Amino acid sequence: MSQDTLARRITLLQATAINSTEMVGIGPFVVLNGVAAVMQGPWFLYAWLAGAFLSFVDAMIWSELGATFPEAGGSYNFLKAGFGEKGGKLMSFLFTWQVLILAPLVMASAAIGFSQYAAYLLPKMTPFTAGLVQRLISGSVVILVVILLYRKIETIGKISVAMWIGVLGTMAWVIGCGVAHGNFLEPIRHMNDNLVVNKAFAGALGYASVKTIYCYLGYYNVCHLGSEIKKPEVNIPRSMFISIGIIALLYFCMNVSVASVLPLGRIQASDYVVSEFTEYLLGTTAGIIVTVLILWVAFASVFSATLGYSRVPYAAAKDGAFFKVFARVHPTKHFPHVSLLFLGALGFIFSMLFKMKDVITAILAMRILVQFIAQGVGLLMLHRRKGRNFFKWHMPLFPLPVILAIAIWIAIFYSTGVQFMEAGLVATASGVVVYVAKQYYQRSLAQKTL
Repeated sequence: MSQDTLARRITLLQATAINSTEMVGIGPFVVLNGVAAVMQGPWFLYAWLAGAFLSFVDAMIWSELGATFPEAGGSYNFLKAGFGEKGGKLMSFLFTWQVLILAPLVMASAAIGFSQYAAYLLPKMTPFTAGLVQRLISGSVVILVVILLYRKIETIGKISVAMWIGVLGTMAWVIGCGVAHGNFLEPIRHMNDNLVVNKAFAGALGYASVKTIYCYLGYYNVCHLGSEIKKPEVNIPRSMFISIGIIALLYFCMNVSVASVLPLGRIQASDYVVSEFTEYLLGTTAGIIVTVLILWVAFASVFSATLGYSRVPYAAAKDGAFFKVFARVHPTKHFPHVSLLFLGALGFIFSMLFKMKDVITAILAMRILVQFIAQGVGLLMLHRRKGRNFFKWHMPLFPLPVILAIAIWIAIFYSTGVQFMEAGLVATASGVVVYVAKQYYQRSLAQKTL
């Protein structure tokens, strides 16, 4: 094996674990209270179902593209193929450009969430001291993740499975506590109480879905590792749909479990709602134990997200479309170490600077236009040029799922708010400027060598 070649060593089980650990992460534990506060009623469960529905529909797009283009970089390759010779170069560059900001934001969100829940275990401090300690914790999480990822992919696959077991165990405990309490089905029986489907409900559902969809992000992580997946035309789609099915069920049951024990007002007001839920049922020691498990889950999501995103700048650089330094592969461990270290460094900085609520919305607003919407459009264009038989996996009812996914993503982008929509557009525009400047520089350099 040459030192710039990535090996296909990740199995279906490991791919599903990698997806699932990024999907769960700290998200459902830190946004549960916010979703309940936005929806203002027992129907807040619909926001979690909405996130699952969009993930399932969008995964059909990822499955067709991932099975057909199983290469490192995921969306970089999909956008390049979908938009053709000229448009593909611009769109794939824009995605890679955004990953340099987006990936560290994703890492930072999980690390910040980790530090937020860690505060449950710490003694009471002044606001200034508490803020400083949480920043030190979040920065340390990013550093430790980079250290763990600095090794061969087959070892990482085994680590991912171990982390996944911790994720499933944590969720099972929380759900089991609610079931044992005896009122588990009550929130489901009453989720339509006083529900009025009108413009206000639609607006609240859209805003709350920004938070729940953030919790589902990661179902496509294996696509970024496409060149390292065994039997990718089969395992990439399967791993995504299995992950979404498992996580959607766990999310819904966890929310039902908490709502069957704690009143809605307490859920809305708590920063550590799952820890308080466990403490209420089983005592302080149990609250501490479940908090430690939640921290395990948060750490696992940083690990998984960083693993997938580190392959994107590598793929673009190897293709000659990005800075060459990112194409370097470790001479003995065979992974893109420069890309990993760069994203890790930015993730560390972002984890020290930003707040959780801003990071979550920024993550969605930045990626919707260039990644999710553009990817759907690119798939439609590719179908028109190549035909359906070109693809190694076929979605049912094509093109309806693609059109539906694009429409929902547009609605979610609007729900992020003017400030974050503008930020997403500015990030995209800045990428266009850099791309044009890069093309001009390359043409000038080529003319000088003639």
